[in-house]
Amino acid sequence: MVTQSSSGGGLAECLRRIRTLAVNSTLDTFMGGLAAIVATGLCACRDIAWPWWGPPVLGMAAIGVAGWPFRVFQQHWRFAGRSDYWRLAGACVLAGMVATGMLGLSGGPRAAAFGAAYAMAAFVIMAGARAGYQCWRSCRDGRDRGDRRVILLGDGEDASRFLSLMPDMGGLVVGMVVEGRQRRPGRRLRGVPVLGQVADLPCILSAFRAEDELLLVVADPRFRGERLSAVLRMAQETGTQVRCMPDLSGIAGGGMAPLHPVRLSDLLNRPAVAPDGQGIAGMLRGRRVLITGAGGSIGSELARQIAGYAPDQLILVDIGEFPLWQVDIDLAEKAPDTTRHLVLADIRDAGRMERVFARFRPELVFHAAALKHVPMVEENPCEGLLTNVTGTRIVADTAARHGVRAMVLISTDKAVNPASVMGVSKRIAEMYCQALDMEARNRDDGHAMQCVTVRFGNVMGSTGSVIPLFRHQLECGGPLTVTDPRMTRYFMTVSEAVGLVLQASARGTGGRADGMAVLLRGGGVFVLDMGTPVRIVDLARQMIVLAGLRPDRDVQIRFTGLRPGEKLTEDLFYKQEILQPTDCPGLRMATPRTVDLAQVANIMDALTLACRDGDGARALDLVRRLVPEFAHNPHGVATPDTAGQIDVERNAS
Repeated sequence: MVTQSSSGGGLAECLRRIRTLAVNSTLDTFMGGLAAIVATGLCACRDIAWPWWGPPVLGMAAIGVAGWPFRVFQQHWRFAGRSDYWRLAGACVLAGMVATGMLGLSGGPRAAAFGAAYAMAAFVIMAGARAGYQCWRSCRDGRDRGDRRVILLGDGEDASRFLSLMPDMGGLVVGMVVEGRQRRPGRRLRGVPVLGQVADLPCILSAFRAEDELLLVVADPRFRGERLSAVLRMAQETGTQVRCMPDLSGIAGGGMAPLHPVRLSDLLNRPAVAPDGQGIAGMLRGRRVLITGAGGSIGSELARQIAGYAPDQLILVDIGEFPLWQVDIDLAEKAPDTTRHLVLADIRDAGRMERVFARFRPELVFHAAALKHVPMVEENPCEGLLTNVTGTRIVADTAARHGVRAMVLISTDKAVNPASVMGVSKRIAEMYCQALDMEARNRDDGHAMQCVTVRFGNVMGSTGSVIPLFRHQLECGGPLTVTDPRMTRYFMTVSEAVGLVLQASARGTGGRADGMAVLLRGGGVFVLDMGTPVRIVDLARQMIVLAGLRPDRDVQIRFTGLRPGEKLTEDLFYKQEILQPTDCPGLRMATPRTVDLAQVANIMDALTLACRDGDGARALDLVRRLVPEFAHNPHGVATPDTAGQIDVERNAS
């Protein structure tokens, strides 16, 4: 069935091309004959001894011969651009030379004049036909779309890119708004009139008639973050739709990608960081890589990105059957050549993990398995501690015994100044991996397992995060629930977070001999640059606007109060830490307090026993011995806003 369908589609495409070629060649040769008649009148060549049908036949033959080398008949009139017109000019010049040569035998000295006039007439007629067709299509498309008018946001290069990639919409562009003060209204950039500055956008949009349907196209790919949020708010006041230009990477195949709505990731107040593919490839290519929590948001994205670097094997470990099946289906489509092993296992089961490592002998381990829902872990503290603390220790110890080269721990900003059981459990996991790593690096025998810890904040759209909740509440008509109007969080897209995790892993396991190696030997932790924290209430308002609705009118926002274990703000590092830059723009290093490996192991032994006995009070007492800064907030009591503290810490870095 598939073969027949493919053959049918290929035959239809072949017939379509033949039809286009036949129509174009017929029209162009006809216009070549018309150009010859015009040239005869211009040059007064009526005294040349040829029959009445001689000029049109000569013109048709000349353009028919000259058009093939320049592929004139294969041009798509609808998308004809500058290069097409240059080829058309070359074909007309060659056709004039052919006509001159054919007429030279009987035309005498008038042959050269006829050839020149014929070349010019042919170009004017044929180029005019193409331009007229494009103009007609633009007008027709404008009528089909009603009274829509397009306003571009960008500069001259952005306008040129839009007009070349979106020729169908070129006739709908009425102007553009710019940021540079030197470009005043009334000037034209690439033929598009400048209507004003971005700050004048409300006045510009209001100046159009109420019945005009306006579309504001953000043609500048760098126009993101808070600037884009402000434009959305301005456009919302006049009911103007906002769309973004597709990335050039999406047009690489020669097709034309459509405009897309503003995405929530476009509103992040941080620049995207390009990955260092060479360093990551050197770490992953040909390796056996094990990922715990492979069915989760971070784990599944790790599997997808790692599969792109040609590992020898991917061992995907998760306790959930359905999420593990989902990531396997995804990898089967995107990386079918990667050898995958699906392992259903509980990281808290030491015997099971021992058998997994003995069977697959992984060389790299990415530990993303964890319980992450703060209120749920507050309700079940012993389960959270067993998974996040004991489970991490079991994975790390088993990996070290089986000769794993390096283990990467995925940590969270909730581990800094923790107020929840979930946060403090991740801090203890950090401390244990720090102690293991310090022992391995200071031993300096080249065989001990290295532990790389990477800490970052929220990822957009992850399971259990606020964004899927808001999306669900929007589908139900609202209201959107926010715990506190002062609450802020750091956000990053999951793909960029995982890309930076891989970059940190490559740097942490690269055998460096610089200042970064000194920090790692001292228990250094990689911290992702998350940009500026975002107020959750602002995020809710932005999602309402992106849905084409009005906050507090169409959809209400309701404040519910802090949940158990929550804080108003999260910190990426401790106040006393001095963040050190790395050679990667999106990565920094922090050196939090460390403990002796034997000390932390002894307390973790007692902590595991207390949790298995269900003694939550005893377990929390042991937690406070390891993390004295743990300020437990089990009842969700709002604490003073620490935004000022965050500013001080960011300035210190």
